[in-house]
Amino acid sequence: MTAIYIDADACPVRNEALNVALRHNVALVMVSNGGIRPVDHPLVQMVYVDQGADEADKWIAEKCGAADVVVTSDIPLAARCIDAGAIVLKPDGAQLTASSIGNALAMRDLAADLRAADPFRAGSGKAFSNRDRGNFAQALDRLVSARLRG
Repeated sequence: MTAIYIDADACPVRNEALNVALRHNVALVMVSNGGIRPVDHPLVQMVYVDQGADEADKWIAEKCGAADVVVTSDIPLAARCIDAGAIVLKPDGAQLTASSIGNALAMRDLAADLRAADPFRAGSGKAFSNRDRGNFAQALDRLVSARLRG
């Protein structure tokens, strides 16, 4: 296993990913446009990209590979990382795969169309819960353990 990459700007599970990385002695790369507190540990690389739409996404997509895990809720980024061979986990612990990313992209596009058709539509999905946080930590721990075993 090479690294865990985190699309860190709005990621609610940075601390959980940090704990898993430290427990397994795996490199953690947090990529953001800035504004997140740096982590001073030799296993952690803080990458600050230029301001602008999708700059962190571009950086992660260019760097990740088959031995990596990427944490993101950005569906287009997830698709690019899956194409690069990385395993992708959403912050709620759900894994996106080559067989599920097509549906995820379609649902994202449908939701965007619905929002565009009715800009006063209420709600943006379910709230992130402690259960989601726990599911993520368990899923990441399982993935990293499996990757390290071979």
